Parts: sequence; structure tokens; C-alpha cells
Amino acid sequence: MLELNKLPKITSKRSKRLGRGLGSRKGAKSGRGTTRHQKAREDIPLHFEGGQNRMVKKFPLLRGKGRNKPSVYKPLTLRLDVLNIFKSGEVVDRKKLVDMGIFKKEVIKRGVKIVNSGELKVKNLTLKGFYASRSAFEVLKKNKISILE
Repeated sequence: MLELNKLPKITSKRSKRLGRGLGSRKGAKSGRGTTRHQKAREDIPLHFEGGQNRMVKKFPLLRGKGRNKPSVYKPLTLRLDVLNIFKSGEVVDRKKLVDMGIFKKEVIKRGVKIVNSGELKVKNLTLKGFYASRSAFEVLKKNKISILE
């Protein structure tokens, strides 16, 4: 025997038709919980904060020019004639240059590159932890100045 409560369900509930005028009882605010203003719309951006500045604008380091700066900095340059301060046979490193006031402390991180500029008069120096340009390296070699790593 056929029973009504055991029949398969063949109907589905129709979805609400919102925003079809005041007479439909689902107009005006259209069930969106707001008073027909901005939040009732679809197209407001995620970062919108009601007219005040966005959160992203408050952090200047996260956007703009300096964002993609290199993390490895170029070494500072040192002219050959600056080495004339030292006496022959002396050992020169970056810390010594900082102590003498030739460079600031940042040189310890960045490094120093010796550039062929000026006349070198001192001989028999030992340089530790410096780079040198090709032409400066030849001048250092002539004056018996060695570069150690």
C-alpha cells in the first residue's frame, strides 16, 4: 500500500527574490541588514574602511620606491693615496680604518674596495679584508703590498 509520508521529495524551495520593490516585502533594504547604502552593494573593495585611510597606507615601508632595494650593499671605495697614512710593515684592516676616523662603522658590514686614484708612496703593507680594482691591484703589487682575505 502507498503511504504519503514515504513518497520521494520532488519539490525544492524557491530562493528569495530580493530587491524587487517595496510591494514584494523584500525590497528597500533587501534583507541585507543595512539601510540601502554602501555595504548593501557588492562592489566595495576589501581594503575599504569607510572613508578613512586604508591600513596599507599607514605603513610606508611596505609600498613605494624603497621596496625592492638590494639586501647586499656595494662596498665603500678607498683611494690609494689614503694608504700613505700608514707606516711600512703595518697590518691594516677595516676596524683600523674606523678607529682612525676614515670610515664610519658601517664599513665593517659593507666592505672596502681600493680604487686606483692618487699616488701611493708607502711600501710593504699588509691589507686584511679588502677588495681592489684591477688597476689598483697592479699598483699594490709593485709596492709589495699584499691583500689577505
